[in-house]
Parts: sequence; C-alpha cells; structure tokens
Amino acid sequence: MLRIAMWSGPRNISTAMMRSWENRSDTVVVDEPLYGPYLHRTKKQHPMHKEIIENQGQHSEKITTALTEDKLPIGKSIYYQKHMCQHIDNKMDISWLQSVRNVFLIRDPHYVVASFVKKHKSVMAEDLGFPQQLRLFNYVQQHCGYTPIVLDSKDVLRDPKTQLELLCERLKVTFENSMLNWPKGYRNTDGIWASHWYNRVIETTEFGKYHPKKIELTTSELKVAEECMPYYLALVKNKPRL
Repeated sequence: MLRIAMWSGPRNISTAMMRSWENRSDTVVVDEPLYGPYLHRTKKQHPMHKEIIENQGQHSEKITTALTEDKLPIGKSIYYQKHMCQHIDNKMDISWLQSVRNVFLIRDPHYVVASFVKKHKSVMAEDLGFPQQLRLFNYVQQHCGYTPIVLDSKDVLRDPKTQLELLCERLKVTFENSMLNWPKGYRNTDGIWASHWYNRVIETTEFGKYHPKKIELTTSELKVAEECMPYYLALVKNKPRL
C-alpha cells in the first residue's frame, strides 16, 4: 500500500491534482485532513471555520494516526492525501511523515499572492505555506532516506502527461491515462468547504492550459512575495530534470 502526502500551498493546482489521482482505478483520496485543527489552533476566521472544525476535530494526532494506519477498501492500493503546508506549525510532531511518501507541489509566490488576495483582504508569508513547505522538505530529506519529488505547477500545466508519468515512475506505480481527465462536479471526498472554494474546479475535466499572466502587486503584496521567494527557489532546485 502506498500513502502519498502531496504538500502544497493555497492557490495552486492542488485540487486538480487530487481529481487526477482520484480518477485512477486504484486510489482513494482525502482532502486537507488537517484543516480543522489548523483553524482551531490559529483561530483564523475562514469561511465555514466552525463547520470545518466540527467536521474534522480540533486536534491533529488522531487524524495523523488515521493517515498512516487506516486500511483501504478492497481493490484500492494508493491513499492520496492532499495537504496544505500552512496547516503544519513548528510545534507539531511531524514524525508521521516517515510513514508516507512525500511529494511537494510548488508555484511562484508572485502568482500565489496575486491569486490569494482575490479571496482574502490581506496576506502574510505564513498564510501561503512557503516557510513550512521548505521545513517539511528538509525534514523528509534528513529523516526519510530520500530526496522528495518536487513538481512545479506551471510544468504540470504545460505538459501534464509527462509530469504525471515522471511522478508515477518515481513513486513506482503504473501511470494511468485516466489521470489526465475526470468528470465535472463535486465529489463525496471533497472537503465540506468545497461549495465555497471549488466553484471553478467543479467545471474542469482536465488540467488547465498554461498561460503566463501579467500580474500587478501592491508594495505590501510584493514584499510578501519576495519574502517567500527564497523558500520557493530552494525547492525549485529539486525539480526533476527532463
């Protein structure tokens, strides 16, 4: 059984990537299982925060135990876990990462900030998960016996088949063409926040085409993006060379 922990930040293609894996014949997915404890811990007033905490619980330990120990239904052999890096803080025990195969999905911070502020009035580096993402990457490299796979969202959008084939090869699983397309709509596996956040994703049937965008950031937004860049650049060095 393969347990994949895909570590991303917000405003990336993490939900599309989850759709891709869920469309495999052998895979079960879970959507941001540590969101509830994160909201409880930080007291952030995200949309539906009360419902999310009630649904997922306040504490992470029981959840991470399930992520590493729960059995899958008959006929399923891959447990794909969509995680947000900002849901992990420096006080949390992350030794459970040694029991999953960790993959990192990254995106240029300037584009993340530009997208994030469309949904939030303000933004800080910690909200975007870049410092946490590098910390998790370093932990895996030091304690799990391998250098984690790093995917850049723009590379996936430019050539999803090649990137997914490469990912599957590194994970030692057979690539399935079903990963390139999926049905429209919501899933029972979507987090309860899907009605608020997934209005665009539910209309998709494949990864979107990559189109470089011209973005404009305010001085404060640019400052946040530049603060995140060293973390992004440290991770981007580990992208696979084709």
